[in-house]
Amino acid sequence: MERLQLKQQLKKIEDEKLSFRVFDLDAEHIHAYTAPHQKDHFCILVVQSGDLKLQIEDRQYILNSSRISVIFPNQVHAIQAITEQVTGKIILFEEVLFCSDILKNELSPYNINLSTQLNNTVLSAGEFAESIHTIQLIKNIYEHPSLVRKEEARFYIKIFLLKLIESVHGQHPVLGHKTADQHLYIEFKKLLHENYKEQRSVQYYADQLYITPKRLNAITKKHCGDTAINTIHNRILTEIKRQLMFADITHKEIAFDLGFNSPAALNKFVKAKLNETPTQLQNELAQMYNT
Repeated sequence: MERLQLKQQLKKIEDEKLSFRVFDLDAEHIHAYTAPHQKDHFCILVVQSGDLKLQIEDRQYILNSSRISVIFPNQVHAIQAITEQVTGKIILFEEVLFCSDILKNELSPYNINLSTQLNNTVLSAGEFAESIHTIQLIKNIYEHPSLVRKEEARFYIKIFLLKLIESVHGQHPVLGHKTADQHLYIEFKKLLHENYKEQRSVQYYADQLYITPKRLNAITKKHCGDTAINTIHNRILTEIKRQLMFADITHKEIAFDLGFNSPAALNKFVKAKLNETPTQLQNELAQMYNT
């Protein structure tokens, strides 16, 4: 319900034909994002002046001038103004129209940890000024749309994202370095994203990749510093945390949605991984977003 209300607040009639929206980052829009939300589209936050606290999942960032955040679909997030005056821009855009070919396929070998790295990007003064110029071009199209100009906006948003990724690549060059088995890790993460609710054994994913569990374990240790089973469990934990953020979802509903055979099994899993119950975790997450 909250997500539907937010969408209704941040759109106009013409938006139905555009698949992207651009707003000034002002007090009204900051207030609309204060409560934790989970959206089905991308959100770019650009702070030009002032300080903003951004909570994404269990990570917290301070955004100010020269910092840009790309929030990916389904990432639970909330924002809060630290200073009295905050200015900047918000760009919302749909995943299918703009990013199915860029962020999911073409660029996946370029940076395997793209979603988390783009949550908080620091740009040089020149790069930031260039980004603001590109955003203004997108905003002009939003305010005076046409079929042709819609394609221009798509072009500008791609340029904007590519420059952000290039900046991240420069800050973390090891992430952009291709290795012989990197495609297997990327494919594993894709399979995991699609199947984690039903399949949580290392053997299943190894079979899908036509490799041994031992090799899959070596690949995950190399690329994310963890074992294959822990990578699987961490994906499940991420979804547990996301669902716990919404008070209208019971622990029983979460358990069955994520493939546990009972709430007790969910409780045992969370206790084993985090040494706390789902209720304790839920309270901890609530405090994190309310402080």
